[in-house]
Amino acid sequence: MTHPTHTTASENGGRDASRQTAAVVARPHSTQPGFADLHLHTLFSDGTFTPEELAQAGARHGLVAMALTDHDTVEGCSRMEQACGGLGIEFISGSELTAELEDTELHIIGYFMDCQNRRLQSELQKFQMARQSRVHEMVARLNELNIPLRAETVFALANCRSPGRPHVGRALVQEGFCSSQDEAFERFLKKNRPAWVPKHKISALDAIALIGQAGGLAVMAHPGLNRSDQIIPALVEQGLDGIECFHTKHSAATSEHYLRIAAQHNLLVTGGSDCHGYSKGKPLIGGTKLPGVYLAKLKQAAMEKQRPSAAVPHAPPPPVSAPD
Repeated sequence: MTHPTHTTASENGGRDASRQTAAVVARPHSTQPGFADLHLHTLFSDGTFTPEELAQAGARHGLVAMALTDHDTVEGCSRMEQACGGLGIEFISGSELTAELEDTELHIIGYFMDCQNRRLQSELQKFQMARQSRVHEMVARLNELNIPLRAETVFALANCRSPGRPHVGRALVQEGFCSSQDEAFERFLKKNRPAWVPKHKISALDAIALIGQAGGLAVMAHPGLNRSDQIIPALVEQGLDGIECFHTKHSAATSEHYLRIAAQHNLLVTGGSDCHGYSKGKPLIGGTKLPGVYLAKLKQAAMEKQRPSAAVPHAPPPPVSAPD
């Protein structure tokens, strides 16, 4: 069975504003050579690379396809699509949503979504507002600890619509309150630390429905980190399309385990490095690569879903539950 290879990359930089992009239309391939990385982040959420730097890193690692999966946003997809196109790399639109089922937190990645879909845009805006509120609450708790960090400092550093804990950690370092991101998390931001605030989550079933109505494929991210295989049948019953079998933190045995589960439930197989640039140490891009045979099947499924017969009806569907 084909497994990913392991290498590294290094680059960094800033970001400016972006327009939204429509989903990349899948083209059918019975086989496809090469490798893809379908789990990547930029500084449109909690990564440190610009889309252009990320695409350049992918080119250096010989990737034939890349997906941008920033948290709760598609803000960077237009620039990433353009950057990949200029390098001859196939681009797949995506976003990683924070969800829960049976009190278990999990992440659902949407691939091939129409980024212009009005309902998707509306719900993402709600998720982004919840993220911004969480930053305010974390800063308020830090202030109670006599750490005079300002929320405006965090938002200026983040410079995106989907700020999160890493941006608070970076701001603590930038303002001299901590010597490193690790210290910021260990002292203040980790779960059960004094400035920790729970994430806002939506129902996993709502996440799957939201992705589906936007013409996308819903994939459970890094299941080996959740250790909650018991919820997979319920997700499949509600329309889960795939599972991320290959991930930086999955061992070979873990990948084999989830490949068997994917076969058992007739799920698509995806994989990627979950690269955040320098946010979590050395860049991970190129370290986990999805073999082309799985990419071809993913694209075929997306093409079938995007056929006119599968188009979203004009009548608006019921709204997704707002984050808690």
